[in-house]
Amino acid sequence: MKLNIESIKNTNQWQDVKLPQFDIAQVAKNTDERPKWIHFGAGNIFRGFIARVNQTILDLGLEDTGIIAVDTFDFDIIDKIYTPYDNLTMLVRLRSDGKMDKEVIAGVSRAYKASAEFEEYDKLVKAFENPSLQMISFTITEKGYALKNPQGEYLGVVAEDIKNGPAAAKHAMSIVTSLLHKRFEKGELKLAVCSMDNCSHNGAKLQASIVEIAERWCENGFVTKEFVAYLKDEGKVSFPWSMIDKITPRPAKSVEEELLKLGLEDMAPIVTSKNTFIAPFVNAEIPEYLVIEDKFPNGRPALEKGGVYVTDRDTVNNVETMKVTTCLNPLHTALAVYGCVLGYTRIFEEMRDSNLRKLVEKIGYEEGMKVVVDPKIISPKAFIDEVINERLSNPFIPDEPQRIATDTSQKVGIRFGETIKSYAKSEELNVEDLTYIPLAIAGWLRYLLAVDDNGNEFALSSDPLLEDLTSKLATVKLGGTYNGEILEILSNANIFGVNLVEIGLADKIEGMFKELIAGNGAVKATLDKYLV
Repeated sequence: MKLNIESIKNTNQWQDVKLPQFDIAQVAKNTDERPKWIHFGAGNIFRGFIARVNQTILDLGLEDTGIIAVDTFDFDIIDKIYTPYDNLTMLVRLRSDGKMDKEVIAGVSRAYKASAEFEEYDKLVKAFENPSLQMISFTITEKGYALKNPQGEYLGVVAEDIKNGPAAAKHAMSIVTSLLHKRFEKGELKLAVCSMDNCSHNGAKLQASIVEIAERWCENGFVTKEFVAYLKDEGKVSFPWSMIDKITPRPAKSVEEELLKLGLEDMAPIVTSKNTFIAPFVNAEIPEYLVIEDKFPNGRPALEKGGVYVTDRDTVNNVETMKVTTCLNPLHTALAVYGCVLGYTRIFEEMRDSNLRKLVEKIGYEEGMKVVVDPKIISPKAFIDEVINERLSNPFIPDEPQRIATDTSQKVGIRFGETIKSYAKSEELNVEDLTYIPLAIAGWLRYLLAVDDNGNEFALSSDPLLEDLTSKLATVKLGGTYNGEILEILSNANIFGVNLVEIGLADKIEGMFKELIAGNGAVKATLDKYLV
């Protein structure tokens, strides 16, 4: 049997698989006539979570339109993962007891490539021009909003877009701004523009990028001042903040094999021309959180019925702060860097290492919880309990420390720096009493040597500052002498959100780093010392 609309009509052959409870063809027709929701970023977090939210709403009969999925970067995803499968996704949720919950997701009605070179682009434009459209959303990663390089210069494609105007837009932010201009021209139609990417203050980041493109186009005579004003008027175009949390790792061979046992054909992953590893199925953990600011000037779908927390901006910000500075992200980063150095390839395997488990417990419960922000709608203690005891420990989630280690230089300022700053500001706490966050930072610097605990070289995960950071550590060798090479990094407030030399943590981190580079086996020995 195949994953397509015709096949799922024969419900008898889809044993133990939850199927859509609505008329897929009618929903697609409704979507063409009066679209409500367009989503940019057609990857796994969208297919395995956000599309499932809409599926649940559709199953309940509370909505009758699907999402229009759009990709601005990797068109192979549309051509090879959406179109051949009638925009369906096989969602496999992995329980810690090994059980796999399987569901066919049909919450996406259309899938388009966002480029004027394709005929379907006209359909996307028409959807943007339709007064029925209530929201557009994004999972394109934080890098998708970036207009400039680390030196503050416009990226080449962005510079070209600014020069050439809306008609020739290529960068994601330029494409979206050009489509918003189409909507503006139809009478300043209202819309919510909602980032669902896993980054702090995501709505503000998205708004800043779109407005900047529009302002540059205005300066160059492509759009009017009224268009810029339209984008800045949150009564017309809002940019709600959100927090998202769900692990959707690379497609696992074990899941593919389970689906083949069911009789499903053509489930093999592909590697796209943009090097995306993706499959017709999404394997994901059970826990999931999406918290969105309730700011939708043209109305919205019944998101809360799909499991979304709809609340105010302060609460969204507090949930985000709780997660990224205390209850999940710092633990992930600590596991990632030490996991790579110790030769682990799965997060759950690290949680079986008593030292690494103690490390994340102490970072979270002992150091982080003293300054945690309580968002009230979710208990920080319950959240971190779930993270440590269910999520990170789940042996059926094939997540890799190497994946989590990507872009660490862009993360440590939030994941560790915010807690450090909270300690520094506190009258009851002393920043110099921190031990396990400094140990995690020292572990990251040790990781950057690209040599494991046995002295073997390994590949570092991608990071925009990788070349600069590794060059600063080029003279540091395992078992060699240390001459203060890490101090320049530790003093960089752009990385850590604070100058760690000035704040008084550099000596402790240096001492730990020297222990970690003492020779083969030094990483394990250092962890043994601090995590007795």
